[in-house]
Order: sequence, then structure tokens, then C-alpha cells
Amino acid sequence: MPIYEYQCKACGHELEAIQKISDDPLKECPACGDLELTKLISAAGFRLKGGGWYETDFKGGKDKKKNLAGEGAAKTEAKPAAADAS
Repeated sequence: MPIYEYQCKACGHELEAIQKISDDPLKECPACGDLELTKLISAAGFRLKGGGWYETDFKGGKDKKKNLAGEGAAKTEAKPAAADAS
């Protein structure tokens, strides 16, 4: 579910709210009670819920290889051997 940022025009209070995309925007400020909340434009954050999400699912490049056993060691050993043969 997306995490939206809001700011109150009356008192300046800022908050984040986890809402469905189909939910109506919040209007009432929890700090002052005025109906002056506006949704801020920002990079959308989201939360992954449920089982099956692992640390390595969303890594790319070098970061993904850090968790694979033995792969990093094999590559570092292969490079010096190839340099010695030249």
C-alpha cells in the first residue's frame, strides 16, 4: 500500500499515512483539528506485506552477489590466475 505525505495549511503539521489508492485523501489535521490537510507531492513509498519477500529480491548488480555463497571467492581467485598466465 502506498504511503502518502500530508501537511496542514493551518498549523504546518506534517504526517504520513498508509492508504489504499482508492481511499479518499485525508482532510482533518490530527494536531489542530482544522480541515486544512493537503497531500504533498513526493516519491511514493510503499510497504510489502505478507510472506515471500526476501532481502535479496530487490538487490541489483554487486549487492545481489554478496549473498550468494562462494561466488565472490571464485571470481577473485580466477582473476589473479589469469594474470599470471599472461
